[in-house]
Amino acid sequence: MSLGTVIDGHRIVTAGIPWYVAPFGRDALITCYEMLLLNPAPARDALLFLAKRQASADDPERDAQPGKILHELRVGELARSGYIPHTPYYGTVDATPLFVMLAGAYYRWTADLETLSGLLPALDAALEWMDRYGDQDGDGFLEYQARSQAGLYNQGWKDSEDAIVHTDGSLAEPPIALVEVQGYAYLAKQRIAEVYEALGHRDRADSLRKDAAELKEAFNEAFWMEEGTYALALDGKKRQVRSVTSNPGHCLYCGIVDGEKARRVAERLMAEDMFSGWGVRTLSTTSPAYNPVSYHNGSVWPHDNAIIAAGLKRYGVTDGAEKIVSALFDAAGLSHDARLPELLCGFDRREDNPYVPFPVACRPQAWAAAAPFMILQALLGISARAHEGLLTINQPELPEWLGSIEIRNIRVGKASVSLGFTRSQGITSVSLLERSGDARVSIHQE
Repeated sequence: MSLGTVIDGHRIVTAGIPWYVAPFGRDALITCYEMLLLNPAPARDALLFLAKRQASADDPERDAQPGKILHELRVGELARSGYIPHTPYYGTVDATPLFVMLAGAYYRWTADLETLSGLLPALDAALEWMDRYGDQDGDGFLEYQARSQAGLYNQGWKDSEDAIVHTDGSLAEPPIALVEVQGYAYLAKQRIAEVYEALGHRDRADSLRKDAAELKEAFNEAFWMEEGTYALALDGKKRQVRSVTSNPGHCLYCGIVDGEKARRVAERLMAEDMFSGWGVRTLSTTSPAYNPVSYHNGSVWPHDNAIIAAGLKRYGVTDGAEKIVSALFDAAGLSHDARLPELLCGFDRREDNPYVPFPVACRPQAWAAAAPFMILQALLGISARAHEGLLTINQPELPEWLGSIEIRNIRVGKASVSLGFTRSQGITSVSLLERSGDARVSIHQE
């Protein structure tokens, strides 16, 4: 693994070459989540690495609070001298719910209760951070506000200083509650409840599911905009940040979107001002802050699009998912070594012209490299419940340009399964090629 490194005996995926060859909590967690179908071992490595470095004290200079998962770790001269706060630095609002979310997903693929039992103190602390420190005003939403003078102003995945912007071009003021982070918190509590239940903590599991249901209801009331999508965020005055962005696509994936709203969100994401032809832009072209060569305000990110495509498939919007997948496949075909870069410029796609590369994009970059596996899993409808010995294939759909594919040695707990998928006359069929162990395969075509 070219982006893997070992620190103090623990392996972790680093974010990207050449700018981010260091452990980043968010990047490692999303990357490992994307590649669970391929191999769940990196997820275990990431969970153990990050649990070992979980904050245990309140340290404003590093934006640390008890239970919080790190944003970034640096080990060079600047860190040793105290010139930068990355020793580690904890200025991220989403790494902690993503840590819990990955733990729940890892359980579904592995049924590895031994590892998760050992992680229980870290999971308890992470959930406590989400309920206490992450929710600064007790309204049920996770918010961020930097306390460190050297810290990040914005602390979601779009962490450029100008990334969270109102429709008039003004910057949102903290504390800021990002739309996608509420989705992560919802799915995290839903999934980790299964782990607590399996470990004998039924009351805790019930409480987590209740919290998730209440969050979903409050979220759909506070963030929904009648324009047909969700606000990018709530600002420090609880006003909607009404810019149209790619972020609500993550909420589709997490399942926090009310069913009747999903089609409208999908249509907004795939509208001309959002879909460039190479993928969904981070920000609508109608925004005064739109810039196709900016880092987060109009560019196209493969990992962002992979999550969106998976979310569209989750709500049955297969046409939109296939459109995104086809665009990314074309972009990969035009890239060196067929390797997706960290991001592309957000210019409209023009016939016979390649995409415009972002000048300083990392390549390889971890969550871009892992994006195809998440896309494949979503299109084929593959999910696992290893504790039940079950692999489910739900409404598999190969795109028109891909006639067949085989996936071998899919691990479900201690068992493994190999599958073949073939598209003919618009219908994708599934064949069980090989099975080792006790895993059952359930196929749902409708």
